Amino acid sequence: MAPPILTLQDIHLTFGGTPLLEGAELVVSEGERLCLVGRNGSGKSTLLKIAAGAIEADSGERFVQPGVTIRYLSQEPDLAGFATVEAYVEEGLTEGDDPHRARRLMERLGLTGEEAPDTLSGGETRRAALARALAAAPDILLLDEPTNHLDLPAIEWLEAELSALKSALVIISHDRAFLSRLSRATVWLDRGRARRLERGFAHFEAWRDETLEQEETERHKLDRKIVREEHWLRYGVTARRKRNQRRLGALHEMRDKRRDLRRAQGKVKLTVMEGEDSGKLVIEAKAVSKAYDGRPIVTDFSTRINRGDRIGIVGPNGAGKTTLINLLTGQLAPDEGTVRLGANLEMITLDQKREKLEPGWTVADALTGGRGDMVHVDGKPKHVASYMKDFLFVPEQARTPLHVLSGGERGRLMLARALAQPSNLMVLDEPTNDLDLETLDLLQEMLGDYAGTLLLVSHDRDFLDRVVTSVIAFEETPQGSRWVEYAGGYSDMAAQRGNRDTEEDQTPKSKQKALKKSAGNGSASVRRKLSFKDKHALETLPNTIAGIEADIGRHQETLADPGLFARDPDAFQATAKALESAQLALAEAEHRWLELELLKQELEGA
Repeated sequence: MAPPILTLQDIHLTFGGTPLLEGAELVVSEGERLCLVGRNGSGKSTLLKIAAGAIEADSGERFVQPGVTIRYLSQEPDLAGFATVEAYVEEGLTEGDDPHRARRLMERLGLTGEEAPDTLSGGETRRAALARALAAAPDILLLDEPTNHLDLPAIEWLEAELSALKSALVIISHDRAFLSRLSRATVWLDRGRARRLERGFAHFEAWRDETLEQEETERHKLDRKIVREEHWLRYGVTARRKRNQRRLGALHEMRDKRRDLRRAQGKVKLTVMEGEDSGKLVIEAKAVSKAYDGRPIVTDFSTRINRGDRIGIVGPNGAGKTTLINLLTGQLAPDEGTVRLGANLEMITLDQKREKLEPGWTVADALTGGRGDMVHVDGKPKHVASYMKDFLFVPEQARTPLHVLSGGERGRLMLARALAQPSNLMVLDEPTNDLDLETLDLLQEMLGDYAGTLLLVSHDRDFLDRVVTSVIAFEETPQGSRWVEYAGGYSDMAAQRGNRDTEEDQTPKSKQKALKKSAGNGSASVRRKLSFKDKHALETLPNTIAGIEADIGRHQETLADPGLFARDPDAFQATAKALESAQLALAEAEHRWLELELLKQELEGA
């Protein structure tokens, strides 16, 4: 391994009397690719700022090898004091840096350099900050949420740009796909300390879960040992007291150790208040078109959305995703075509900019609307302090002004507000921004259980793959722009686009050859009927899936017993493994059923 060029050792930092970092460490070697992960509020951004030299720790050592250059991308870049974007980007250059590279980067990121900073959108501000950080080609790049406010083309361009750099990278991001592609090692910031895995993010979550499971096992062992020693202390022979002072001291040490074993931070409890069922038809759009100042935003678009559908909407910034959603939900009238909404719709929205949060509010005000101390969840009143705990806020934060909250805390607060309202149609605009990975997992599970209909705007490819059933994507063609709907998640859309592009590039003769070849291979594209085996699977898989779901429910009920691990750890482990196997079997069965159902629809349509 190359010698380190940046080292943070035994870093301690306390905010407001609460320890944030307690002996955290970070080591970066030349050309290394690290991702820094952890819960919101664990201190990731703070540790990155210490690494950048932007703030000082209470104690600990920071060492940077002489001559090493560092560039830091803040989560909230500040362009104040600069007349233009170009002035901001070039101010970050040092002697020997190439100014032409700065201009090329601005162009590739869709900026001219003449823009005034106070007129920039969130995405444009992020692009300007990226151009400034990348222009100098530093030895170390420290990137805090670099994909926030970027559209998918920009994210994919950034991945390619960072992959080609020789710089060492330390990245904080909620984008799983981005981290998996770029990282080669993972630093997990947890309860004030940093643990390192010499593998990329793709391997992190399994390692984290195994680590926490081992901790829980050790905690149970220590608990049992303390109980035995306390029993000896109460009922041991009094005459041996003096001789056993060492044993008594060991008991006190164990108690201290147990107190110091801080449990992992609790999980967000996401529950959604569902309204009455809507009709089967939720939205039907026919030949809808909309233009602004002569520029077409949506042209001749049609779709039918039924109850329970989960629709992802993707496209570059400025393509018109918000316009499309407003058309589909009836908030904007089309220039041409018709939009029909189903019966009994109750819609809630989560906007990307968190604009519905009043700056003068406190956390409690935001959840109650400034009316009392109660929140209505599932039709029942719940004290705001109790509801706050479900989203990892402590009761002391009830009177905290919103302007001091972190980006992740604001994101959780908006979720808490939205999910407390009854709905059967949920519109989420970039809900993953600033949320930690564990909260994203729980949001995904909640959306999976949601009985209503979902419209989701997101640039998070992994989240789209996990949540949506179809994707409406913006496309540029020689004939003009259009919105096209694809079955499946983002990866399915990308695969279908690739296949279609290949077919469109072929000459008529080469198309005929390809069709003959695929016919010889039994390709689904030329099959005219399902095989007996496929038909049987299509008929029986729903019952199979229902049986697996019942098994999962039984296993989860067994594991919900808080005393099971202490009574019978072997049974706990066996049930946990059975649950994991059942969940895997369910995913495979559902995937097979979806494949066959899509094939059936395709053949029927043909």
